[in-house]
Amino acid sequence: MKITEGYMPFKGYQTYYRIVGECREGKKPLILMHGGPGSTHNYFEVLDQLAEDGRALIMYDQLGCGNSYVDNRPDLWNQETWTEELIALREHLGLKEVHLLGQSWGGMLALSYVCDKKPEGVKSLILSSTLPSSKLWAEEQHRMIRFMPQEMQEAIAHAEETGNYDDEAYLKANEEFMMRHCAGTPDPEGPECLTREKKSGSESYVTAWGPNEFTPLGNLRDFEYRDQLGDIKEPALVISGINDLCTPVVAKTMYDGIPNAKWELFRYSRHACFVEETEKYIQIVRDWMNEND
Repeated sequence: MKITEGYMPFKGYQTYYRIVGECREGKKPLILMHGGPGSTHNYFEVLDQLAEDGRALIMYDQLGCGNSYVDNRPDLWNQETWTEELIALREHLGLKEVHLLGQSWGGMLALSYVCDKKPEGVKSLILSSTLPSSKLWAEEQHRMIRFMPQEMQEAIAHAEETGNYDDEAYLKANEEFMMRHCAGTPDPEGPECLTREKKSGSESYVTAWGPNEFTPLGNLRDFEYRDQLGDIKEPALVISGINDLCTPVVAKTMYDGIPNAKWELFRYSRHACFVEETEKYIQIVRDWMNEND
């Protein structure tokens, strides 16, 4: 399968992209937007197989992480920068008609892009383990924290009260929370892309989101699109896992709010359904794009 790598000039830096496969007539390319902010495209490589039936996949490292790593630029780590980057990437690669897949923060980016910019040529949205509202997300994470051991609940509450996120008890509690609802340590025998060393954008994550998944203190803390979901014209596939940070309440909010939406709930997954149930994910996304080309 053909793989093309390159860099796009952006804001005086470079945005790395990776294109898998080529599009046959009638099949529109898929742009994949990773989470974080600052998570890198790496985990999306488990989806390379999606290109086998004649569809190009475009993955990229958003500015601030991975092969697009930049640090000491907190002024850049915001919704506007990454939206401009997505617009620039479409233009740079001549992507007039596309499907968009955003996971976690990448789905927030997709939602804000279609709601605020109303772009042409978006055939469909795939909203994977994402959110329409930082407030709702934080409420749901705190609801799930109440199922943790009492001492861990107290450690998290203490960290939030004091602003000290370096305490050992808090770190242990946060690790447990993420293991339950996000991901564990990658299997050394698993796909190489999941264990590969990478430059995570920790500065971009903390600046834009906050110290952890349940305390949005960064500039995305007021991210709120629930009232705009009804204006989305594109068909949308909502994907979430049963033990996901994107709880069924968050997923159903998007499913109920977007007029032409479908929801797939993955029974054995946490926050990265495409990693934990890869074959099912590929089949569902492939069928979805074939229906909406």
